[in-house]
Amino acid sequence: MRSLLTAGTLVLPDGVLSDPWLLIEDGVIHSFGTRGDGLPQHKEHHDLPDALLAPAMLDIHVHGAAGHDVMEGTAESVSHVTRFLASHGVGAFLPTTVTAPVDDILRALDGLATLIETPGSVEGATPLGIHLEGPFLSHAKRGVHPPELLQPPSIDLFDHFWQASRGHIRLMTVAPELPSALDLVRHATALGVRISLGHSDATAAEAQAGVAAGGVSATHTYNAMRGLDHREPGMLGAVLDDDSLYAEIIADGIHVQPIAIRVFWRSKGAARTILITDGMSATGMPNGRYRLGSFEVDVADGRATHGDVLAGSVLTMDRAVHNFAAFTGAPLATVARLATANPAALSGFAPSHGAIAAGRRADVIAFSPEGQLVATCIAGRFARVQ
Repeated sequence: MRSLLTAGTLVLPDGVLSDPWLLIEDGVIHSFGTRGDGLPQHKEHHDLPDALLAPAMLDIHVHGAAGHDVMEGTAESVSHVTRFLASHGVGAFLPTTVTAPVDDILRALDGLATLIETPGSVEGATPLGIHLEGPFLSHAKRGVHPPELLQPPSIDLFDHFWQASRGHIRLMTVAPELPSALDLVRHATALGVRISLGHSDATAAEAQAGVAAGGVSATHTYNAMRGLDHREPGMLGAVLDDDSLYAEIIADGIHVQPIAIRVFWRSKGAARTILITDGMSATGMPNGRYRLGSFEVDVADGRATHGDVLAGSVLTMDRAVHNFAAFTGAPLATVARLATANPAALSGFAPSHGAIAAGRRADVIAFSPEGQLVATCIAGRFARVQ
């Protein structure tokens, strides 16, 4: 089946293409061009006037959605998450664990590894690798991670996690100031794991040491990290200052106030900003009580809390793009790359994800000029968003 998409603009790795067409054949991107060159033969045509076509998004920090947590680790449970993510423009993701009893983490890693190794085990967004968030986090900046379950950085314990995941841990959050943390960072980096510094009370010097040991990113910048002081810039100061460091941001207007997002944008810019959701099982669900790993979270009016502490979010990636563009005034095509090319580059999946190219799976989405998601095409399956 040959399906044709036409739109106002197409986001490419090196710019944008105006008045484009995109041809999809049997779920794979066949080719693309401009209408001035004529349209190729096709059986199905979806015209999206004035829309911006972009690669489907890659969420590298998401715990769940649609009433399910990825820690459940089964195809039945995770499929609810993957279908929901796809409906909001996500083509691939890193299922993200939380601090829990070690046996629970091992069981989740094993189940998620099985899904990653079994193409077609879930529909919708594709799980590419695992983001291990915890248990090697700071007590002082733990957020909602249970204090009694936090673990000191340990190569031996990490190796158990690595074996359970069968090498599919792609990203790991670590507090670099903890004893033995730098040894763990170097060890995991040598195995190909990308290290994100976060849930940390590190000074600026301690954060810089984490980068020197192999840290390449910062986990949900501003949240659960030592803030900026003019005499001790802290981890936040180090993150904003380092042009080489990628940095996640939760653009829901709750975790980070828009003024702070604009300061962040001026510091990190288009090359290093990564949009994430930190979404949990309540995403897409009504107000109520839900689970994040092993503990309960109350959700009301867009806020997810455990006690008085924010506990993940109910943000979706399409809203993250819309919000970030609105908060910063950045062009929509630029913001789309923060949810596609940048997370793919950080996580090492750029050869297969984060850009539109012939031969790749047809994971394509469309935004209106106002930044609203208007259509998704995941694995070549086209759907308009109401």
